[in-house]
Amino acid sequence: EAQLADARLQTLRAQLQPHFLFNALNTISVLMHENVDSADRILLQLSALLRRSLDSSEADEVRLGEEIGFIESYLEIEQARFGGRLSYRVLVPDQVLEARVPTLVLQPLVENALRHGIAARAGPGHVEIKAERHGEFLRLSVSDDGRGLPQAATERVGLANTRARLQLLYADRQRFEVRNSDDGGVIAEIELPWRNVP
Repeated sequence: EAQLADARLQTLRAQLQPHFLFNALNTISVLMHENVDSADRILLQLSALLRRSLDSSEADEVRLGEEIGFIESYLEIEQARFGGRLSYRVLVPDQVLEARVPTLVLQPLVENALRHGIAARAGPGHVEIKAERHGEFLRLSVSDDGRGLPQAATERVGLANTRARLQLLYADRQRFEVRNSDDGGVIAEIELPWRNVP
């Protein structure tokens, strides 16, 4: 069973990385026609992101600080595409940066916020990433101020993969919820057992 779970986790990870790469390359493709210097800078950032992704590709979990660094680089790439239409804020206190989280757990949540929250807006939009400790659990959230979930929303590949990975890694000691926020937009929330990097 452990080998089967590991094989499924490797498959989910392999599905996630090409999806991310495809979106980043599309961003660079658009920039090539608008600003070659920006495209070059973003290509270098993508190269660094891919190197970091490959370095941690065998690990089930990484430090939250490492995951946040990855997300901030990812958001810089996306900000080049959205320009003034995207603002973001990362609210992660220093005392939770050593917590262990699944590798690339936030990326599909941020990608969804951008694609369905920000890209769908005519004007500027905002994404917020938070992490906080609640007793024996770590709570992660990604929210946007877009139009919210449609009535009959179906879970897309990135979110379904995230749900499956969390189930494989933590069984019933995790929670993953995506819902409309009271203030408008969508909030994706993950709760994991609190564990520090040894």
